[in-house]
Amino acid sequence: MPVSHRGNEALCPHRLVLEHVTSRWGVLVLIELLERSHRFSELRRAVGATGGRAVSEKMLTQTLQTLERDGLVHRDARPVIPPRVDYSLTDLGREAAEQVRALARWTHRRMDDVEQARRTYDEARAAL
Repeated sequence: MPVSHRGNEALCPHRLVLEHVTSRWGVLVLIELLERSHRFSELRRAVGATGGRAVSEKMLTQTLQTLERDGLVHRDARPVIPPRVDYSLTDLGREAAEQVRALARWTHRRMDDVEQARRTYDEARAAL
């Protein structure tokens, strides 16, 4: 998820923002930041615990930069020693995160139905 997508933005800016918000790590970052602001390392641990797989520093950095560029995440770098950087949601980011969280909750509620649909589909395909 590179920060610069200038060529693609001209073609379909709405789709690009949707891709950022619904990307694997974008979803998890937005949901985690709904609860509170996080420092980078604690956000990385929280996202990894939620996603079931660790996110690399590089991927988390790219995700945060992209969401910050889109105006969804605020980066607060404080000039102290050691440096302290906190990430939080902007108002726009909070709105997007609430929508993403609603979709995530829906998947949890309806997973049994999805699994049944998959079994039905697989059985029909196997019978061909």
